[in-house]
Amino acid sequence: MDTEVKSNKVDARWVDRVELLRAVEVHYGPSAHSSIHGVSHWTKVEENGLFIAPYSGADTMVVTLFAWFHDSCRVNDDVDHGHGNRAAEFAATQRGVIYQIDDHSFQLLLEALREHTGGRVTEEATIGTCWDADRLDLTRVGDVLNPKFMSTEKGRVLALRSRTS
Repeated sequence: MDTEVKSNKVDARWVDRVELLRAVEVHYGPSAHSSIHGVSHWTKVEENGLFIAPYSGADTMVVTLFAWFHDSCRVNDDVDHGHGNRAAEFAATQRGVIYQIDDHSFQLLLEALREHTGGRVTEEATIGTCWDADRLDLTRVGDVLNPKFMSTEKGRVLALRSRTS
């Protein structure tokens, strides 16, 4: 399993989930449990991403990290154009502290974080899974899901299903 507990291996992939949750909650501030971009959303994004990952072949460690970091640096629940870049910067400061991944996975995480609000799609499986996982939770704010904004086949199917239910 990708999300292993912390080990003594220098090159091991690990995430300390307790510290991850604590760090993003503290960083986001007092509204972490009441905001539409807080803990309940991050939990749903992780669930969505881990559901899609077996179909897309995504790196589940990156998916988990994306879910918890992607909105952790928002300054409001409205338009906040810089929050993806701030999330990437924050995630970078936590590498080796609360999680460890290889350089390739780290670059995927940073790109997914930086670009997650632009409405783009990608053929890169891990980044696409991250973006789809986030977009699939747009129904929480009343948005109708559009399959054309999904990067993965599973994301497109789920978006279509949401329109007929």
